[in-house]
Amino acid sequence: MTVGTHRTTVLHLSTSSGPGGAERMISTLAAALNQGQVRVIVGLFRAGWLQTECERFGVRTIVIPIAGVLGLQWFLGYWELIRKERVALIHAHEFSAIMCGWILAKMAGVPLVATVHGKNYFWEKWRRRVAYRLVSRYGSLVAVSADLKRFICDKVGIEEGRVHVIYNGVAAAQPVADEEAHTCKAELAIVGRYPVLGVVGSLYPVKGHRFLVSAMPEIIRRWPRAVLLVIGRGELEASLKAQAEQLGIADNIRFLGMRSDVPRLLSVLDVFVLPSLSEGLSLALLEAMASGQPVVATAVGGNPELVDQGQTGFLVAPEDAGSLAIKLVELLEDPLMMHRFSAQGATRVRELFSLEQMVIQYRALYASLSPGNGEGSHEGV
Repeated sequence: MTVGTHRTTVLHLSTSSGPGGAERMISTLAAALNQGQVRVIVGLFRAGWLQTECERFGVRTIVIPIAGVLGLQWFLGYWELIRKERVALIHAHEFSAIMCGWILAKMAGVPLVATVHGKNYFWEKWRRRVAYRLVSRYGSLVAVSADLKRFICDKVGIEEGRVHVIYNGVAAAQPVADEEAHTCKAELAIVGRYPVLGVVGSLYPVKGHRFLVSAMPEIIRRWPRAVLLVIGRGELEASLKAQAEQLGIADNIRFLGMRSDVPRLLSVLDVFVLPSLSEGLSLALLEAMASGQPVVATAVGGNPELVDQGQTGFLVAPEDAGSLAIKLVELLEDPLMMHRFSAQGATRVRELFSLEQMVIQYRALYASLSPGNGEGSHEGV
């Protein structure tokens, strides 16, 4: 892969089409890389949100469904694409795409970058551990947090030197005008309500929403007009609504579904909450901090790398509604602390977790794998 005046073509592969945090990061990264010397093509297994988002950003997107035991048509389709478009490197995300990308990279003789976004990939299955060991010898494994790198090295048995850490990054938050924030509150019928709490994430068990709902009665006991905005969709929506009904707090919770105006919604929050049971490096938490929201999050995954305890937010144990409620009350009762968390959190994201820094690091990794620099393959190392 030569860095020069011409653009290098990189094929990004994703099994899922979203709209989760990993998929949002893929679309953001692809769009940012595509503006420089890298020409990005995104290859998907199925149509969906990620295709629409990438195309909205002007990134060429190809969908080839994988079918059959061997997925022969999928491999032939992408093999032809690699040959025709002179793809110089494959960048795969998540387990299935990483394994398919590894085979394609071996077929085409091009380098592979494999980004692991989280821990929920059935690491206990020995076949997957063996597969990742193979990938680490041919390609370059990337973890999105230091915690995830340690997890991969411990669970899979990969040497630390074979796993890079490149943090997810976000662009600087665009300020939302006070008038627009008031309009948003009016649309949600929460004008005059305090506090307004919010959580962003798919409604799946791993996101821990039920513990936040369980913490809400204590918040409401102190502030009867408190309201929680639940932004996202998923299989647990009905059970979470039933939980709220059973607790007698249904009027204090708004289920907003998937929204395209998350920055606007963040602007009306007093505190952002992330009650996840597992994370790689939470994009939702990054965006909330970047927008200047004080945060309370669980001490899982890369969250402690984002949140400096007691300086940019609070961290609590996962699956502990009581501790979550205590820290929320402590923060909400201290306006000066809320202001400090807000300002210092935004500064931390800007300095350590910017989109620009993420793009620079991936470009440097791509360049290090170019033929002629001696690092194009780890095979045999």
